[in-house]
Amino acid sequence: MPTTTKRAIRGRILFGALRPFAALMLRLPLPIGRAFGVFLGHLGWHLLRPDRRRALEHIAIAFPDWPPRRRRATIRKMFHHLGMTLVEMLWLPNLNEETCARTTTFEGLENLHPGEGMIGITGHCGNWEWIAHAVALRTPVSVMHRERDEVQMNRFITALRGNVGITTIDRGSTAAAREMIRALRSGSILAFLIDQSIRAESVKVPFFGLPAPTPIGPARLAVRMGVPITRMFVERRNGKLHIRILKPIMVSQDDDPVALTARLTADIEAQIRRVPEQWVWMHDRWRERPKWDVSEGQKAEG
Repeated sequence: MPTTTKRAIRGRILFGALRPFAALMLRLPLPIGRAFGVFLGHLGWHLLRPDRRRALEHIAIAFPDWPPRRRRATIRKMFHHLGMTLVEMLWLPNLNEETCARTTTFEGLENLHPGEGMIGITGHCGNWEWIAHAVALRTPVSVMHRERDEVQMNRFITALRGNVGITTIDRGSTAAAREMIRALRSGSILAFLIDQSIRAESVKVPFFGLPAPTPIGPARLAVRMGVPITRMFVERRNGKLHIRILKPIMVSQDDDPVALTARLTADIEAQIRRVPEQWVWMHDRWRERPKWDVSEGQKAEG
């Protein structure tokens, strides 16, 4: 059976289980939902052994000086965090001005310029979907998205974002470039996650001391259009989600996209070091993708 067919079947099964679970989580108070998410994460720690093994391998690369006990404790907390993140994402239709004020704190709101087109960069740190939803209550947001193999799952995610006016752009569509430019010109924050090795034109930049393939498209787009880049991160703090909006990087057409990508990656690494249990360590950040590699700004042959 082809891999894409297997993924589609898994997606349908997952979506079938997700719908009733989502309906339940939507009605629960958020603290109770989070407690259930910790329980799910605890099950994941024990049952998802391949993911646990990969996460332990990767955190050992990033923190070779940590003793094994500390690395295991961090990855266990990561599973708990991801369980809470799932519940929070399903709870997001409840997020409005009132509930956002109760559940979310902000730092650096003065760096958010409503109605000004800019590129927003973050990673799979904290609850990345929560950032988009909370910021979209204040200024238009468009997000780049890789379509899943399950159509209903795509519709679910797109509808979830659409509740607060977030525009979802499929990065694999032929209209993606036009939609990105349109979003920036209309004053939207165009948001990207750049902390994974994906099938996109990439450049190798340092990540925890090792070269990691990183999408270069966002930096190139910023240089081409001369728009600022802001970095936004979220972390759990005192029972709430705390969003930090860093001072925008002012970009000109003379800037080097490779150097910009390295700087953005360094910011993501700094956030991971702040709260290492709130990043997705099971992802192979250093995975080689030769076809998509960029060397010193030029696309590799092959």
